[in-house]
Amino acid sequence: MDQRIIDLYDQFTHGGMNRRTFLDRLAALAGSAAAAAALLPVLQNDYAMADTVDEKDPRIAAETLDIPGVQGLRGYLVRPKSGGDRLPTVLVIHENRGLNPHIKDVTRRLATEGFIALGLDYLSPMGGTPADEDKGREMIGQLKQPDVIASGKAAVAYLKGLPGGNGKVGAVGFCWGGGAVNNLAVADPDLAAGVAYYGAQPKAEDVPKIGAALLLHYAGLDERINAGIPAYEDALRKAGKTYELYVYEDANHAFNNDTNAARYDKKAADLAWSRTVAFLKKHLA
Repeated sequence: MDQRIIDLYDQFTHGGMNRRTFLDRLAALAGSAAAAAALLPVLQNDYAMADTVDEKDPRIAAETLDIPGVQGLRGYLVRPKSGGDRLPTVLVIHENRGLNPHIKDVTRRLATEGFIALGLDYLSPMGGTPADEDKGREMIGQLKQPDVIASGKAAVAYLKGLPGGNGKVGAVGFCWGGGAVNNLAVADPDLAAGVAYYGAQPKAEDVPKIGAALLLHYAGLDERINAGIPAYEDALRKAGKTYELYVYEDANHAFNNDTNAARYDKKAADLAWSRTVAFLKKHLA
C-alpha cells in the first residue's frame, strides 16, 4: 500500500484530523471515493482476526473484575492454569481505542507464556470501551494524565498483592499504551519492568525518576514517534538506566497489531514479541 495512505491513516487515528477530512484526503490519494471506500477495510482493524488464543483455551482462565483504588476501574485478568503459584504479573495497556478484542488477545497470549496478565480498561471509569473505535478515540482524548497515572498505579498495586503472583509487576503497552508505560515507569517505583511499543516518550527531565528496566520497540517508518527517540535515549544513558532499544526498519506504527492488514508486520512483530517475553521473564523472575 502507498505509504502516504498509511501515514494519512496514522494522522487521522491520532487526532490529526476529523473523519470527513480524512475521507476526502484518502479519496484524493486513492483516485476516487469508491477506491477510498475499498481501502477502508484494509486500514481498519478486523477483530475477527483477534482470537489467536481463544478465551476458552484450556491453558488459561479469564475473568473481568473490578480493580480497587479508582472508582469504576475494571480489567481483564487472565491466569495460566499451570506453572506454579508464584507467577510474574504483567499489566497490558491498550492503544487509543480502549480495551478491544486485539488487546484482550494479547493479554491471553501473555498468560500462555506463564504470566498473570491484566488488560486494563482505562475507559471503564467513563463507562467502558465502546464498540465504535471513533468513539473510543474520542474518549481517550478526554482522559486527564493524572487519571491515567492513577489507574495505572492502581493496577500495579493490585497485581503486586495478587494471590498467586510473585510480587513483581511489569507493563506492556502499545501506541497510546506505550506512552502510558513510559509515564508509569516515571510515576511508580513499584513497576519492575516496562515494555513500550512505539510509545511517546516522557520528558527528559523526568527520566531520572525511572526505576524499571525498559524495553523500547520502535517502527522504522514511524517518524511522528521516532522524533523523540534521541532525547529519550540520551536521558536514559546519562541517568544510568537499564534499557534496551530496537528500531524495526521498514515497519509501520502499530506493526504488532495483527488485526490490521495495512500496518501489521509479522517479521517485526514476531521478533519484538520474542524479545518482550524474554525481557519480562528476566526482569520479573
